[in-house]
Amino acid sequence: MPAFFLKETMDTTVSNEDFLATVAEKSDGAALRGDYSKADAHYVVQQDWAAYTEAEHELWRKLYQRQLELLPGRACDEFIEALHAMQIADGIPKFETTSDELFKATGWTIVAVPGLIPELTFFEHLANRRFPVTVWLRKPEEFNYIVEPDVFHDFFGHVPLLFNPVFADYMQRYGQGGLKAMQLGGLDQLARLYWYTVEFGLINTPQGLRIYGAGILSSGGEVEYCLQAGSKSRHIRLDVERCLCTLYKIDSYQETYFVIDSYQQLFDDTAGDFTPLYEKIKHLETLHANSLLPGEVELLPAR
Repeated sequence: MPAFFLKETMDTTVSNEDFLATVAEKSDGAALRGDYSKADAHYVVQQDWAAYTEAEHELWRKLYQRQLELLPGRACDEFIEALHAMQIADGIPKFETTSDELFKATGWTIVAVPGLIPELTFFEHLANRRFPVTVWLRKPEEFNYIVEPDVFHDFFGHVPLLFNPVFADYMQRYGQGGLKAMQLGGLDQLARLYWYTVEFGLINTPQGLRIYGAGILSSGGEVEYCLQAGSKSRHIRLDVERCLCTLYKIDSYQETYFVIDSYQQLFDDTAGDFTPLYEKIKHLETLHANSLLPGEVELLPAR
């Protein structure tokens, strides 16, 4: 995950050492947990799968089993089918094995990273069909909540849908758009699109609303909360301009979930040149996370 989810954007041309110091400043002094000392110029490291302990593999198995029990009737079919095909229930997976399978399916590969990485590096990876996955796993006391994304969030939450060709193409286009947004001053706005689609997106299906966002799919609580009919959150159809104007929550469940009808719709709706959008949004009011605009219809979960 890129570092732009920490409150505000940063200068992404800094050195590794300066990047770590800047992130610590943006996150109220919290130090990043990954080991960046062995990262190359693209923040890529070796997974060193043999270094994982049995306790870590057992924690992975518990996290996996918890989510597996929550997914039926909540997660989208594409995610569930890919997850089962990956066969990663028995412990922290070897990135290389899944990466080979992923490349055969959609031309994507997995690259191991120490944790949060600069925006520029993140976008470059996505634009070249490389998905960065954090190598470290949370601690047992963080079973229910973790601030920084770990290997469980990145791998379990994100990788399965990269086996879907249309969604995989959307992710590459997002990376290309990110590189452009950095030149146009649109990074804050584009970050909201990633947050509300890739991390916390919902999709409308004949069976009702389903989850495709990795931030929800890897969460023990939000996977239930986001589809509760009595929750205080809003469920509205994705409008790209509206999404780019909407703030998001990083420390609580979302107050708005944007809903797509298909991955093709998501791909098509984001196909245009965002340059005029960024210019237009400069003159528009930023919307609170719980906003409901005149004429917007809330979609009610079927559960």
